[in-house]
Amino acid sequence: MADARRDTPLYTIGFAALVCVVCALPIAWAAVSLRPRQELNARIDRLEKVLGVAGFMEPGESLTAEQVEARFAEAIVPRAIDLATGDAVDTIDVATYDQRKAMKDPALSVPAPENAARVVSLPRVAVVYEVRRGDSLQAIVLPIQGYGLWSTMYGYIALAGDARTVNGITFYEHGETAGLGGEIENPRWQAKWVGRRAVDDTGAVQLQVIKGAAGPPADDPYRVDGLSGATITGRGVTSTLDFWLGANAFGPYLARVRAGGN
Repeated sequence: MADARRDTPLYTIGFAALVCVVCALPIAWAAVSLRPRQELNARIDRLEKVLGVAGFMEPGESLTAEQVEARFAEAIVPRAIDLATGDAVDTIDVATYDQRKAMKDPALSVPAPENAARVVSLPRVAVVYEVRRGDSLQAIVLPIQGYGLWSTMYGYIALAGDARTVNGITFYEHGETAGLGGEIENPRWQAKWVGRRAVDDTGAVQLQVIKGAAGPPADDPYRVDGLSGATITGRGVTSTLDFWLGANAFGPYLARVRAGGN
């Protein structure tokens, strides 16, 4: 004979709750126990992207986490920068500072002025990555983000020590259409940026993605080939650079570098 107690709503609810708890416990344990590993992987991935765009890691090169950490420490000097002034900030631990989280924290960010890159807020402090040889600044890697056709595109741009010439660019996270806007990840397209000029002699941002083909950097320094079938994504890249290299973001810092003040 069936147990009548099992036909009651209370039994059904209790049984469902027990199943949920039993299933949730191992998932929660896995999430907590794997978090340090996930955070390490995220950190190593970020360091690899910075090394790559700075020219210290070849595409497809495979390194252990320890090797990535060692190469980064040898080549790159991260610095916290006050975006409003361009001054260095010594009170921030650059190893643990999360700029993307800071942008969402009202205490650590300010509203961004209206911009075509659709950046909503700015961190008060941003981390830049400098390549130095003694006291000589060889290159700078800057984090950038802006909206394309479908998504926010996250990447880095590397400038030479003159804070004008592009050494490289990379995008590591986005939701653009594969084979079209997604070509911002294509190393062949990224290679077309090397040697271009980000700003003119006055410091005004001039670099842009055009529709069609640009000339070589020596003859056409401010323009980069467009992405076939992805005009809006290309405009998003242009808007992203215009914002982050301009006066409202890294402009004050870059101006200090060009003046020899950093």
